[in-house]
Amino acid sequence: MFNTQTNGMQLELYNYKNSWKFVLLVVAVLIALGTLWYTESFLKELRKEEANRAQIWAEATKILVNAETDEQFLLALLVAEKNTTIPIIMIDQDSNIVLDRNIKLPKKNQDAFLKELVQTMAKESEPIIVELPNNTKNYIFYRDSSILTQLRIYPIVLLGVIALFIMIAYMAFSNVRRSEQNRVWTGMAKETAHQIGTPLSSLMGWIALLREQNTDETALEEMEKDIDRLQTITDRFSKIGSQPQLQLENIAEATEKTTGYMKRRSSKRIEMSYKNLLAHPIILPLNIQLYGWVIENLVKNAIDAIEGKGQINVLLSENSSNVIIEVSDTGKGISPAQTKTIFRPGFTTKSRGWGLGLSLAKRIIEDYHKGKISVAKSEIGKGTTFRITLPKN
Repeated sequence: MFNTQTNGMQLELYNYKNSWKFVLLVVAVLIALGTLWYTESFLKELRKEEANRAQIWAEATKILVNAETDEQFLLALLVAEKNTTIPIIMIDQDSNIVLDRNIKLPKKNQDAFLKELVQTMAKESEPIIVELPNNTKNYIFYRDSSILTQLRIYPIVLLGVIALFIMIAYMAFSNVRRSEQNRVWTGMAKETAHQIGTPLSSLMGWIALLREQNTDETALEEMEKDIDRLQTITDRFSKIGSQPQLQLENIAEATEKTTGYMKRRSSKRIEMSYKNLLAHPIILPLNIQLYGWVIENLVKNAIDAIEGKGQINVLLSENSSNVIIEVSDTGKGISPAQTKTIFRPGFTTKSRGWGLGLSLAKRIIEDYHKGKISVAKSEIGKGTTFRITLPKN
């Protein structure tokens, strides 16, 4: 529903914006992957170190059992006592618990707890075999220390905190930017209403003067219609930025009235139709002037897309929870890339224009009337359909 001449600066701006977002996302992912890779490499070395320490502890335990001199016993005992971090469980050939170290035990069922932990340790690493006299063996099971476990989780937690901070900052800056945009729109709209209001008052005075001079009444009536139209536009602009008052209105009558107005003022080469498929009249809370502005905007865009000759269809239907208004045209259509950006402030594909029409329409429908507006379908060379859904309740 747009002219094929594109506003290069706007498209380039949004393309650069999307490209920067993509680049920043890729950089963030690479930083996260690099952090996790480096941390995992570091932890891999620590695991090897802990495995070696567990092996040394096992050797010390073997010496304690087979020590022939006091010096050997004392040295082995000193080495064994140095392990204060690695969780270790030793069992005999009959799977009985011989000892445990650096394990926080529950107050009850300690033996069952240790045996269950042995099963878990067996899945994580191979046990160390300790040869004992009389051809007996003990088996030492171990796992990563609590420090190593915390180090493994730390980068994930750190990246999560950083991501949360960035998300909060992005949302805060987005809200500030949106608030600034709203203030700009509000100020511009109210100033426009003020500027139009001054010459309108003067024109009304001139019409009264001309009527006193017996000027052709038909011409004066047409001028009054145009002035009423300008007053309606002024009133619409004045409502931007403030919460408009909604009143219960017949949605079919409001849509048909605006469509009829646009039909009378469009080219005869444009076939414009209105079809009401509602089973019965539906009354909705509407601001007639702002709702009419949205329909006018969609029809005007359709007229621009047709470029002289074509069809515009306005269809009113419903489902169980919504009233649906569709404005379709047989124009040149919208590309998939444009459908994602047409509701953004400042975006326009016309050679002239501020690019605020559809963004204001979105605000009117979604913020004021709690509905939805979207591109239902579009195909290059065949046309576009805009869809408005308004809740029945």
